[in-house]
Amino acid sequence: MPATERPVIGWDVGGAHVKACLLRGGEVTDVAQWACPLWQGMEHLEHTLQSACRRWPMADDAAHAVTMTGEMVDLFSDRQEGVKRIALQMMRTLQPAQDGDAMRFFAGDAGWCRIDEVPAQWERIASANWLATARHAAHAVGDGVLVDIGSTTTDFVAFRGGQVLGHSRTDAERLATGELVYLGVVRTPLFALARRIGWRGRMLNVMNEYFATVADVYRLTGELQADHDLYPTADNAPKSPLATRRRLARMIGLDEHDGTADEWLAFARAWRQHQVDELGGQLHRVLQAHSLPSSAAYVSAGCGDFLAADVVAHAATLAGQGRLPMRGMAYGSGVAKVSADARSGAAPVRAWAQVCAPCVAVAALLDAELRRCG
Repeated sequence: MPATERPVIGWDVGGAHVKACLLRGGEVTDVAQWACPLWQGMEHLEHTLQSACRRWPMADDAAHAVTMTGEMVDLFSDRQEGVKRIALQMMRTLQPAQDGDAMRFFAGDAGWCRIDEVPAQWERIASANWLATARHAAHAVGDGVLVDIGSTTTDFVAFRGGQVLGHSRTDAERLATGELVYLGVVRTPLFALARRIGWRGRMLNVMNEYFATVADVYRLTGELQADHDLYPTADNAPKSPLATRRRLARMIGLDEHDGTADEWLAFARAWRQHQVDELGGQLHRVLQAHSLPSSAAYVSAGCGDFLAADVVAHAATLAGQGRLPMRGMAYGSGVAKVSADARSGAAPVRAWAQVCAPCVAVAALLDAELRRCG
């Protein structure tokens, strides 16, 4: 099948979720996300891929673009093993009768790898999904910074002239520069946001126990969509407002009946501010390291994109600026090329492209490469 006609499926295999995008004729026609607790066993990935094949029966005839972060889970003895096992599982489930040409693995600066090249390129393949999103955004926008706030992590990646800036490529390097922050809006333990928190005019030490997650905060503020809140709560209790307030109360040694609903909402907003302040500080570090023109944009992505404007505003405050230094752009509408049929249909494809940006990015990048090569 000619490259211009062959569908492309982009995959982002994480440790907790698998995200996938179907591209036809260079346009996004569908995007999906599945909960996939990979740390519990490879069978979860296999079952998720089978669900995707039922959703997209044309998968056998598609080209596949794969990126991943799931190699980090403690199912694997090290990241090298994780990359190799994930790659083999993808190949066995999606392209069992193919010779490897239909599936490519995103290896960042090394380009695209076939399955037989994965062992030699595993370090470049590992946790490179952020680079795919940033590169796609850079090609579309030119100058700016990616602000991708997900369920577990946040990425801040600057780009100028259509090129990603900086030399950090591994998780360890990016943790050092502030480009990778292990704070998200769903799975992060709540005690990671602050050591002390205010309650009724006093500052209290936070209990460093897994009593609650940040999902409880954004569930109570009404900002976290149910479709993005796929994992059980810390106590395996319901996600109702009452049960959510109970979990938050435990963080400071109280019970839900010790405060009013309004007080617990204000408490949740205090946690939210701690996260905004921390992320804004990390973004400020990244922006300080790179000189961007006044025309630069921040490209928001991820299920936590509702924090992006406040995070950028805090970074601007730290820089001594009284207003947002950049215009905002949503990845799902400003970068992803969503088909007209998908935009007009009932399925919120553009919204899911916003949440699942890396799988959209690898699909678009591979599609462009296949078209370039004929």
